[in-house]
Amino acid sequence: MEILSGAGAAPAGDLIKDGSEATFMADVVDASNEVPVIVDFWAPWCGPCKTLGPMLEDAVNAAKGAVKMVKINVDEAQMIAQQMRVQSIPTVYAFYKGQPLDGFQGALPQSEIKAFVDRVISAAGGESPGGQLDEAVAAAEEMLEEGAAVDAAQTFAAILGEDPNHAGAYAGLVRAHIAMGDLEKAEAILNGAPAEISNSSELEAAHAQIELAKQAENAGPVAELQARVEADPDDHQARYDLAQALYSKGEAQEAVDHLLELFRRDREWNEAAAKTQLFTIFEALKPNDPVALNGRRKLSSMIFA
Repeated sequence: MEILSGAGAAPAGDLIKDGSEATFMADVVDASNEVPVIVDFWAPWCGPCKTLGPMLEDAVNAAKGAVKMVKINVDEAQMIAQQMRVQSIPTVYAFYKGQPLDGFQGALPQSEIKAFVDRVISAAGGESPGGQLDEAVAAAEEMLEEGAAVDAAQTFAAILGEDPNHAGAYAGLVRAHIAMGDLEKAEAILNGAPAEISNSSELEAAHAQIELAKQAENAGPVAELQARVEADPDDHQARYDLAQALYSKGEAQEAVDHLLELFRRDREWNEAAAKTQLFTIFEALKPNDPVALNGRRKLSSMIFA
């Protein structure tokens, strides 16, 4: 099936390019307003980069314009690498609408690279290959959203009977048990994930959802925390606790707003706890969730300011 982008396809001759600090905004941030842009942070001395890079290029070319790729040599773009918190290479980020959408570190097999590219395209509103199993996953997701967690869990389990390495179904099974309030079972399922998909974005999202569910069990009273923050806007701990409490009540936007405000006031407070918590929430939400998209955009503007 030909992969088409919901935002329009990139010209065939402009899919892959070498980027730099001078062109990063134009090549990545601005260009990602049209189609997703995958950024490959590499270096000439990096052995795994020499394997990953060509496979990424093959996957991008196979997408026929639904996604672009920019290669960043970290030796020549140290400031960008530092701002993006690149601690090891290869590191890959996908940008859409100006903010990071997905990413991974280290070399991956070709099948997982293709799956990554497909996820990025789908999250940006494009069309990627699916099949009957993906349709079944979508149906199970609908069950979960409608509150039928038990039925969803049974469907996800049946899908895994057909494909034990289906990351979407595995993560769905974890989330179904979270919805049922069985965090212990959810965590056991997550810890038993096959090695081939253990680092997938779906399972990383499920892990984030477990962490947030654990926090919700110990969340403080919203009204009391709100009063503390209003009395002293620089009470960072109260604002952080308020964000956790709000998220536990389903008020994700309000939680993100308070964490962004905390980051604005003191980005290094408690070892950058606000940014860490924001990334946990963004990871837990669907990639195309407006709360995640807008939150990432605002956080990125603060980081790059």
